[in-house]
Amino acid sequence: MNERTVIISDCDPVVFYGVNNSNMRLISNLFPKLRITARGSVIKVIGEESETAEFEQKIKELEQYTAKYNSLPEDTIIDVIKGQAPKELKKDSVIIYGINGKPIQGRTPNQQRLVEEFTKNDLTFALGPAGTGKTYVAIALAVRALKNKEVRKIILSRPAVEAGEKLGFLPGDMKDKIDPYLQPLYDALEDMIPAVKLREYMEAKVIQIAPLAFMRGRTLSDAVIVLDEAQNTTTHQIKMFLTRLGCNAKMIITGDITQIDLPRSVGSGLVQALRVLRDVEGIGKVEFGKKDIIRHALVQRIVEAYEREDQRRQALDEASDNQQTPQ
Repeated sequence: MNERTVIISDCDPVVFYGVNNSNMRLISNLFPKLRITARGSVIKVIGEESETAEFEQKIKELEQYTAKYNSLPEDTIIDVIKGQAPKELKKDSVIIYGINGKPIQGRTPNQQRLVEEFTKNDLTFALGPAGTGKTYVAIALAVRALKNKEVRKIILSRPAVEAGEKLGFLPGDMKDKIDPYLQPLYDALEDMIPAVKLREYMEAKVIQIAPLAFMRGRTLSDAVIVLDEAQNTTTHQIKMFLTRLGCNAKMIITGDITQIDLPRSVGSGLVQALRVLRDVEGIGKVEFGKKDIIRHALVQRIVEAYEREDQRRQALDEASDNQQTPQ
């Protein structure tokens, strides 16, 4: 008799084992001559050497499928163990498969353009109003690169700029004060990576989420780096961030230049960077618009209403300036 140990490392064991271990029960039924026990990410199997070797091979095939699609249907288990190729879920615009196998894809032409620009360039700007999915797609691209082993880590950052609330008045220590600013990044990751695997990545610092100020002095190599809400960076901050780019690294910078929360006396680093870098080779730019908004339909109408109000105020300011200008 031969004992063999198989370790599930590329996917979440909870997804692999199924609800109430239903997948493992099915696998055990399909290998009736083997004694199989599973705990955590470790599967132990006892039986004839040829059968345990076949078992390990099939488990690794199922693990690869689970890592890719974040799900493991019973018919896929049966197909793989019987030696048939599993049915591939083919969708041209899919970036990755999120929780429960949900396809995450470029849903608008500009979201698809962001995917293409990210592939072609090491630095990509994604600009546009709230709800256009620019941050969500950027994080999905980072997760895909990590899953495909193109990079070794993901670094997500945001400037901790106070939009009407004072950081110092928030309860808790510094991490507690900063986390609310970073929550949208956590939310996106939780849609894409199973909870156990995400916690493992965070603890091992494979995925790092930190305020922009924590980036100073670092060289970020073998990584996808995403800077969100970049319109709220100062000129010094964004220059510091851009120069962190290391070898085998890609950077995506997202922002909305119509929602700058900096004091009026402070210029937006994003606005300056777009001007300074406009002719630099190897930099992509995608501009999202109202048609790309994929939140509640009301969000698009809200954005349009505020745009009309901004235009009205600008017209009033121009009229006032004209009246004050001496003839």
